[in-house]
Amino acid sequence: METESKAFKLPENLLLGVATAATQIEGGDRNNNWYEWAEKGGAKDKSSPFRANNHWELWQQDIQLMSDMHIQIYRMGLEWSRIEPEQGKFSEDAINRYRDEIKLLQKNNIKVLVTIQHFNTPLWFEKTGGFLRTDAPAFFADYVRFVIEKLHDLVDEWITINEPNVYALGGFLQGIWPPGIKNFGKMCLVYRNMALCHITAYRIIHSFYEEKSLSVKVGVANHLAHFVPLNPKNPMHRFTTWFIKKGFQLSITDAFARGKFSFPVAKPTFEQKKLYLSGNKNAKYYDFMGINYYARYAVKAFSYGVHPETPKNDLGWEIYPDGIRALSEYICKKYKSPIYITENGTCDAKDAFRARFIYDHLRKIAESGLPIERYYHWTFIDNWEWAEGETAPFGLVKLDFETQERTIRKSGHFYTEIIDNHGVTEEMYEKYLKED
Repeated sequence: METESKAFKLPENLLLGVATAATQIEGGDRNNNWYEWAEKGGAKDKSSPFRANNHWELWQQDIQLMSDMHIQIYRMGLEWSRIEPEQGKFSEDAINRYRDEIKLLQKNNIKVLVTIQHFNTPLWFEKTGGFLRTDAPAFFADYVRFVIEKLHDLVDEWITINEPNVYALGGFLQGIWPPGIKNFGKMCLVYRNMALCHITAYRIIHSFYEEKSLSVKVGVANHLAHFVPLNPKNPMHRFTTWFIKKGFQLSITDAFARGKFSFPVAKPTFEQKKLYLSGNKNAKYYDFMGINYYARYAVKAFSYGVHPETPKNDLGWEIYPDGIRALSEYICKKYKSPIYITENGTCDAKDAFRARFIYDHLRKIAESGLPIERYYHWTFIDNWEWAEGETAPFGLVKLDFETQERTIRKSGHFYTEIIDNHGVTEEMYEKYLKED
């Protein structure tokens, strides 16, 4: 009997890389919302992003590690509070430091995708209402204009905002993230205002590049989970699955992508429509669709969890590789756009199943036949993982937070070989996954 081949080849135009976020790796900044939150004991282990990976100082070492791992693409973030430490006052030193980092990445043949806002806000913005302000898009626009003016000659791919649904849910409904609010209405207002921030930024970026006859691609990193009814025969389970999908991700994705505001995204005010929306019913505010995918969730009566007896990571998230294909297929069909997998990874302290996770998800991509052009593994190196603090390792590179020593994990070496072979060979499978 013929056994199924374990080898596969990736699509020719698919590039492989890693992703990080500024607040989670840089360290040394006390002027952002997350530092203040951590000082109040917001992280599980009471740690702070002030230490993190000390990447602000060790960036050259980290880039050398990426080069050693043959990373092709890198999704990096900017720290808004460093660039605009006070309202309207921008730091040339900070933006020049980012310029140096991007130049060195390019010197090492690593193409960058830059995230403008990844859960992080400066304290001056946070303390005056942040994304609850109806004029938040105007403040965000000032920041975006400065960044684009200073980096446009180096960067031609941008993420405006990362996972707005996760940010709004955690900070304004669940209250487990800064600013710690528990109010459904305020969460909806944040959804609305962040969508308008993205739309405004998209138009600013394209206008700026077009004036200079430069090409550019702009998108959002959308957090999409694979929701399914716990019991497909139960009508309540089916209805609540639709309801949660609509409320958590489909409405906000459509607001960002097309400016269509439906439940639970609050409608823009008349003034906001006039200032920030073009009025075009066929508007399109994306050049690619970014997907951050981690897990499948089983939905019952207005709650969700995991299927029993399924593989789970260290945080209890269900590992379901076929979800990356299903979500990419849905997004591709609806938005008719290239797909960037802007995050995909797993929490695995012992590095026991990360290689398997990468293999299974990349194989689903290879078999899908979908226009998926980028894959950014989350994450390059263990980092400060928001509410989990220093307790949730997602990295291909292991970090000792006390000594700041970096060590490439076995899964990291596997990822390098996948890049080198643009796929997985039978020999690689035997080497890294046979025991698994």
